[in-house]
Amino acid sequence: MSIKLVSWNVNGIRAVSKKDEFWDWFDNTDADIINFQEVRATQDKIPKKLADIDGFHQAFNEAEKKGYSGVGTYSKIEPVEVVKGLGVEELDSEGRVLRIEYPDFFLYNIYFPNSGMNAKRLDFKVDFCNALLEQLVELKDEGKNLVITGDYNIAHHPIDVYNPKNCEGKSGYLPEERAWLDELEQAGFVDTFRLFDEGENNFTWWSYRTRARERNAGWRLDYFYVNEEIKNNVKSAEILADIYGSDHCPVTLELEF
Repeated sequence: MSIKLVSWNVNGIRAVSKKDEFWDWFDNTDADIINFQEVRATQDKIPKKLADIDGFHQAFNEAEKKGYSGVGTYSKIEPVEVVKGLGVEELDSEGRVLRIEYPDFFLYNIYFPNSGMNAKRLDFKVDFCNALLEQLVELKDEGKNLVITGDYNIAHHPIDVYNPKNCEGKSGYLPEERAWLDELEQAGFVDTFRLFDEGENNFTWWSYRTRARERNAGWRLDYFYVNEEIKNNVKSAEILADIYGSDHCPVTLELEF
């Protein structure tokens, strides 16, 4: 069975749903599971056209703070179970995690924290990432298959940013953040995009402020990771850089079970 997944930080689901380019994509995608980050709306405020859509099971985790953060998943496959958050009270008030169990794998849809100006939220981000990794390793050790997607808010390697020298010391490219992705990989998880493309200039986020997308002056912040045991089940992983509507673009994964 082939399963196609998409992940996209939409930078506000109410805003993106007003854009023709979003619906051009949504109405034509053949994805079985669609993951959104930075939804920035409570479930009762999801635009009616998306809230009433047929053929998808819907799950949302929203922040306590209105208009902030949040993740949502639309799935043609019925979930076995949906869990909101990491189960750590001090990390779960911002609606950043959905863990959805399917027959063949556990899916994590995550909007990772931004470490903020002058790294003011770096400690929170590190705590979040470490709590997540502990849970992932535990499930992996139990023999579970895992798909971890979302906006990680981390560019891993120099190849993942437009101007690495200029990015040093900036949020999303801090040594502590990048080191955590090293830890994730050392724990037995694989960056699926790099299974197929080791080239430069593959980005998923571009600043609105500098017209960066026109110059492809971007960062790769959005990923699909899987546990190494299902690496051979990965049939494709792509960046849909030609899809507009947000300052991020969608990324995709195709699995065969």
